[in-house]
Amino acid sequence: MASAPSAERGADMIARFDASRLEALRRLLEPWGLAVSTVPADAEIPGSFWGESEAGLSGATLWLRADTPVHSALHEAAHYVCMDAARRRHLHRDAGGDFEEENAVCYLQILWGAALPGIGSARVMADMDAWGYTFRLGSARAWFEGEAESARAWLQTRGIVDADGLPRVSSRIDPSL
Repeated sequence: MASAPSAERGADMIARFDASRLEALRRLLEPWGLAVSTVPADAEIPGSFWGESEAGLSGATLWLRADTPVHSALHEAAHYVCMDAARRRHLHRDAGGDFEEENAVCYLQILWGAALPGIGSARVMADMDAWGYTFRLGSARAWFEGEAESARAWLQTRGIVDADGLPRVSSRIDPSL
């Protein structure tokens, strides 16, 4: 689903973090046991798989800078929530996972976009396309609306979304996941 960032695909138009979004992200992720930390503008982001401004994961911390794309932070956070406890214990930089989990991660990041001020699911999908995510149907929206049933079922089976496909607010991650 994801590919390396591409400036020629409109990456300069991608939604980035500001203070209001940062606090909303912290409120969204705290119940899942994931802390959000920031680094100064000129610092390398710990645990970043792609480098540059991309969000990083290390242990139970999601790392960001002011120039981190919102979709990147949501994607990495969704990896944390979707991975099993064994991978979570050793997490640094590479979230791993299989094809089905990657689809579930993409689905969850789209849902979570609605929880952030000034973002919404439509903006997350547009930013995913601009950044270079690739979907068989040509866009994140087409995939989400027409082909993401298995991703939704994957999330429902694990209790991450409810029967209506809406994200649950967890008080803790089930250690058996």
